[in-house]
Amino acid sequence: MKKLYLILPILSGMLFGSSGIFVRTLTQNGIDATTLLFLRFSIAILILLIAILATDRNLIKIKLSDLKLFIITALCIVGLNLFYNTSMNTVPLSLAAVLLSSAPVFVIIFAYILFREKITKTKVISIILVIIGCILTTGLLEGNYANVSAIGIVGGVVAAIFWAMYTVASKKALEEKIHTYTILFYSLIILTLILLPFTNFSQITAFVSSNITSNTLFLILHSTFSFALPYILLTVSLKHIDSGSASILTSGAEPLAALCFGMIVYSEIPTVLTFVGVVLTILALIILSKNEKKIN
Repeated sequence: MKKLYLILPILSGMLFGSSGIFVRTLTQNGIDATTLLFLRFSIAILILLIAILATDRNLIKIKLSDLKLFIITALCIVGLNLFYNTSMNTVPLSLAAVLLSSAPVFVIIFAYILFREKITKTKVISIILVIIGCILTTGLLEGNYANVSAIGIVGGVVAAIFWAMYTVASKKALEEKIHTYTILFYSLIILTLILLPFTNFSQITAFVSSNITSNTLFLILHSTFSFALPYILLTVSLKHIDSGSASILTSGAEPLAALCFGMIVYSEIPTVLTFVGVVLTILALIILSKNEKKIN
């Protein structure tokens, strides 16, 4: 039965990898960056609320002292999503996903600076592999400059930094016995309120009114598949398998899924070096996760 739960983090990674399709489609239909995030987060609140009610209603309860931490995680989430969306709109989906997968490198750096956690040889090897993987995936070594945008690369790296910051902040929250659902739920409420003044509702109206049924469904699927459901699947899997295995499966599935979606939907055919770069990045994450598992 335990093996069946291994599918959940894989599905989570695949769903995260599909986000580029939703982001590009909405952008091409005139939805700006902040409006897109408002749609993603506001709809996800309802989905997470259902998950909480179905799991444990006590997860809604919080202490006022927790709000500071939720504000930090909220800012990390909006930074992650904003810059990752920029990356997905300007470079191949596989490259954007690989750049985001470099987040553990920044987690190591932050952990060293903030908590003085030791940087081991294994961590150094993983960092080197991630860097090589990212370089190979860009296609720059092959002189392939056409599909490489500086803005896209910077966006992917900055998204990884915000992802690392969120990881550190959420780890702190988990140490204080705050559930993942609770962290996300209140972070999304804060984000929705922050994004409200910057949301262009005329863009939403125009998009939905052009085809009410299908476009409304598309918005629901966008929020569900690219944000809420991946987190829910990952959280459920952690009750049955260790965090190291879940991390490996999710992190490995996302860039591969993004690569496949890029090939199928946008004809982004990867070169041999690009594929090798993706594999090296996944290998680095596996090495790093196994090392963390031994330490813990």
